[in-house]
Formats: sequence, C-alpha cells, structure tokens
Amino acid sequence: MSETLRQIDNAELVNLERLAHLLKSLSPAELETLELLLDEEASKTVEQSLKELREGKGIPIEDW
Repeated sequence: MSETLRQIDNAELVNLERLAHLLKSLSPAELETLELLLDEEASKTVEQSLKELREGKGIPIEDW
C-alpha cells in the first residue's frame, strides 16, 4: 500500500471510493459536462456566452 493511502483515514478512503464509483457510472455526456465545469477557462467562456445570449448579442447559426 502506498504511503499516501496509509495517511488517509478510513472515512476519507470511503468517500474517495464512493467518488470513484460515481465517476465510473457517469455517461459520456455527464463526463463532458464535468470536464467543462472543472475547466476554469471553459466555464468562463460558457458564462460569457450565456451572458451575451441573454443580452441579445448572440449570432444566429445561419450567419456562421
């Protein structure tokens, strides 16, 4: 067993095991959403895009 695992108490290890189980059960779409949520730059881009959309500054898709 690694030194890191020895330093983790049982409650933390149980929580990490639960987290691992949850992550394994995510769908591809959920994983992609999680990646976006964890990526600060991507999150800022999405927030900015939503703000612009609310303000009517969106570009219609046919204008692309």
